[in-house]
Amino acid sequence: MAKIELKNVTKSYGGLQVIKGIDLEIRKGEFMVFVGPSGCGKSTLLRLVSGLEEITTGDMLFDGQRVNDLVPSDRGIAMVFQSYALYPHMKVYDNMAFGMKLAKAGKPEIDRRVREAARLLQIEHLLDRLPKQLSGGQRQRVAIGRAIVRDPRVFLFDEPLSNLDAALRVQTRLEIARLHHGMQDVTMIYVTHDQVEAMTLADRIAVLRDGKLEQVGTPAELYERPNSTFVAGFIGSPKMNFLTDGFAHAHDCATLGIRPEHIDIAEAGPWSGEVVHAEDLGADHYLFVEIGAAEPLVVRQPGKLALPLGTRLSLAPRLGHLHRFDANDAPIR
Repeated sequence: MAKIELKNVTKSYGGLQVIKGIDLEIRKGEFMVFVGPSGCGKSTLLRLVSGLEEITTGDMLFDGQRVNDLVPSDRGIAMVFQSYALYPHMKVYDNMAFGMKLAKAGKPEIDRRVREAARLLQIEHLLDRLPKQLSGGQRQRVAIGRAIVRDPRVFLFDEPLSNLDAALRVQTRLEIARLHHGMQDVTMIYVTHDQVEAMTLADRIAVLRDGKLEQVGTPAELYERPNSTFVAGFIGSPKMNFLTDGFAHAHDCATLGIRPEHIDIAEAGPWSGEVVHAEDLGADHYLFVEIGAAEPLVVRQPGKLALPLGTRLSLAPRLGHLHRFDANDAPIR
């Protein structure tokens, strides 16, 4: 495993700066997730860690050693891409063994590692198949297995689930979580735009915005104590409700945030409005209530609710779960 340190790291393409002074420490054996909207710089940052892109200014350290000038093969990393990048003419066994063959490892060692990785990922029965004979989820597990056999210090995942359908994403996310628990001596960095993946996989999450770090913390820390409306709105599904004007002024802030699950239907709550839309998700029901704010308030209620559109409700936010932000978007604790 490796401790990774980024010290005032920047990346520019000509006059365009896409990474703007990142300071970040990734602990040994940690599962760190880079998350943010498209274009925020998360994949570029991953490529800087891998050595596939050169750092413009700043320093990258692995276990205290500066690696700015080290090529990817000398950094002890293995990378899993969203496109799988398997050789179509090679069977699964040979795809997984290819990197070790290039490194001139012995046949017994190659065979041991390939079969051990296949057992870990439950793909032993696929070793004699070609990639075209596999499902998308199976191909991604082969790509992960190819990375495992290299015995890396650092695993890098670049949106590995984005090409899978919803059911396969859940299944493969479980496989990656099991992999992390089974290989606790390997540092893992995972890039995604999907905050559900981030929340379920990460030890810590680094939220990026426009090439800068917005906040770093555990999933619980980001969910419960976001340091900006951007983080508050990005982490959590459905996203946090934001209220301004009189709703916020009543709580001495510029923006008031409240998550959908922290709003109760009450007989005499401070907010009231009309149900303009409802979504039945089986275990939960989302109500969209027009209370006179900029957007309808999303209210999450467990179970089924037989409320026709147009129903008027009285709503009460749970005061211990209000998030207050000042005019500069800083949290008011």
